[in-house]
Amino acid sequence: MTGLEDRYAAPAQFADAGDQLHELVASQLGGDYFGPDDYQPGLETLLLSMDYDPHFSERGRRIAWGELYGGLFGRAHAYKSMTEHPGFDARPIRRPLIITGIPRTGTTALHKLLAVDPQFQGLQGWLIAAPQPRPPRETWDRNPLFRNAVERMEARYASKPGSRAAHDMAAEEVDECLGVLRQGFVSNLWTCAWSAATYDLWLQTQSERACYRHLNRVLQLIGSSEPEKRWLLKNPGHIANLDLLFETFPDALVINTHRDPAKAVPSLCALLIRNHSVMEVGRAELRARILGIRETEKWARAVQDAEPVRQRHKRQVLDVVHADFHREPLRTVERIYAFAGLDLKPEVAAAMAARIEAAPERRHGVHRYDVSDFGTTEHRIRERFGDYVDRFDLLEKSGAKR
Repeated sequence: MTGLEDRYAAPAQFADAGDQLHELVASQLGGDYFGPDDYQPGLETLLLSMDYDPHFSERGRRIAWGELYGGLFGRAHAYKSMTEHPGFDARPIRRPLIITGIPRTGTTALHKLLAVDPQFQGLQGWLIAAPQPRPPRETWDRNPLFRNAVERMEARYASKPGSRAAHDMAAEEVDECLGVLRQGFVSNLWTCAWSAATYDLWLQTQSERACYRHLNRVLQLIGSSEPEKRWLLKNPGHIANLDLLFETFPDALVINTHRDPAKAVPSLCALLIRNHSVMEVGRAELRARILGIRETEKWARAVQDAEPVRQRHKRQVLDVVHADFHREPLRTVERIYAFAGLDLKPEVAAAMAARIEAAPERRHGVHRYDVSDFGTTEHRIRERFGDYVDRFDLLEKSGAKR
């Protein structure tokens, strides 16, 4: 978090710093509001991993400590706000529209385009950082938590030149559920910014059920000021937990995005390696090759595990191919609205068309990467994904040759 690097030094050893982290968050909130202790094993494993796996730079250690603080602060703030707003969970989350698919398949662009429609509510970045009933928009600029989130976001991009071209975020815009799920400390987000093989190995044996319960309650909390509004959510990681997603939101409507994994996986690796370059020193080529292997395996397995779940919920899943969305974005929106039984009002369609024309995702430049940077090839990636590429005709749509 912005300011945390200056105010609090990272501990000499992370494994021994669990109590220190809790005390730091409690001192900021004026009490102990951490909720169920199901997050503790993940936090403890992560702290151990941080002493063993990454070669942190001094600045990387401070940033990593700030990330831990941010995750635990967000969790504690949510539970504090829940105690202050009894009855926040009186209304269940009904028929949320949820975008998922392996990373770098257009989920963010589609999410922000649909969020133009005021009939939806979403998870704004600053509310993920400090969950609470969503205040009126006109009050945000005066809210210290909102201002702090804006400052943190700007500091993050200042530390990672070029990263906005890969994945642009803003505190006032909708962001993905992953920021809430990480507050349970059983999350692949904790493997994204620095080497975390020990934690990642532990993670493969865990269920994220408790994290999804936490997500549901946070959505109820944030949306309690307008409980009748339809939720619009997005998180690529849901594709690896599609069974939990439908368990948590049985009537959810899922938009499953698809792209040639030989394009998506290297793009993701390029985004992640930018994080590593800020956080760690040395082993750059080795870390890149490990990312290539890990991300290919992770998302190929996610797609394969999701397929039987998709088949059981056929009427609740709509497939969107990345190339189709980029070629005819409004046509894709029309398909989604028809699938969800929603009315696309002319003024909303016009606002969406204006966003498409403005192309805000491209304003920070082009995200460049090469598959060879990660010690693999397009053929090897596609081969690991089995019949997925052919099933959705992704090779032809990517322009690649058979």
